[in-house]
Amino acid sequence: MYKIKKSLGQNFLKSTLALNKIVEAGEVSSEDIILEIGPGKGALTEKLLEKAGCVIAVEKDYELFNILQEKFKKEIEIKKLILINEDILKFEITNYELRIRKIIRNVVFKSIAQAVEPSIAISQQGNMCGFKNNIPHYFSYKIIANIPYNITGAIFKKFLGGANQPEMMILMVQNEVAKRIVARDRKESILSISVKVYGDPKIIMKVPSRYFSPAPKVDSAIIAIKNISRKIFIENSQIVQSRTLHNLQFEEKFWEIIRAGFAHKRKKLSSNLKDFLKNKKDGGIASVESLGNKRAEELTLNDWIKLTKNTTPPNLPSSREEKIR
Repeated sequence: MYKIKKSLGQNFLKSTLALNKIVEAGEVSSEDIILEIGPGKGALTEKLLEKAGCVIAVEKDYELFNILQEKFKKEIEIKKLILINEDILKFEITNYELRIRKIIRNVVFKSIAQAVEPSIAISQQGNMCGFKNNIPHYFSYKIIANIPYNITGAIFKKFLGGANQPEMMILMVQNEVAKRIVARDRKESILSISVKVYGDPKIIMKVPSRYFSPAPKVDSAIIAIKNISRKIFIENSQIVQSRTLHNLQFEEKFWEIIRAGFAHKRKKLSSNLKDFLKNKKDGGIASVESLGNKRAEELTLNDWIKLTKNTTPPNLPSSREEKIR
């Protein structure tokens, strides 16, 4: 009998209602490749396999991995389910095809690599991941998962801010985290800005703790993040301070200002951003007068974009890995 491992944040979803809501929110179809994080005992995996073209499930727990191998033996054989025993935070999607080859021999996984490498064209034909002979030239992928709550921020950082973004994420998270992301109290945070700058978050439903086994101490929520892209950075990257910036340079600059702005939550922004502020005669939100007594939590995403355009940061070391905490 399987013994729950608290160190892995294991709370298995048992509610059919919640499981169906997750799949419904993901708009799962036979054309989709789904990356599932922490499939556990396979309750959500089973629902996803009913509708998706292919499910890639990454499970860290070796004991659960073996259980899933037996439970979904048929789906693995026909390559509709790709099961990987690995820590999702160590899972390198750029090495995805190589890792899959090590698990299932004699299969060229170009179509699977396409799930995380949208620029690679697919030439492989045949019964690949359930698509048979009608394999599209380009794949995007969706992340749909009941994730371990202790790595929520790390998952957002890895996939929203990473080089190979999913088109959408449907996740089970703590209810309070979901509320912070959508900022219903109109108080923004690094977390909420970190999600909104890449996609459109929406709470699908609150999920009571009794819907899990074992029941966690807090309620949860299904959150959908759709339209994931770097569109905001691309659209605003052309001219900044009379200089042309690449969208990744603009993105780096944005995060430098965000980190500085939220560095001391109780301080005014005019104090936190003193090294970034333009000459106040130039006006705009970057001036001391415009910021007034505002704190970081009072600025919207659009305010931060404008602030990035109207400031010239010092030569600070930048790290995209620090942006979501």
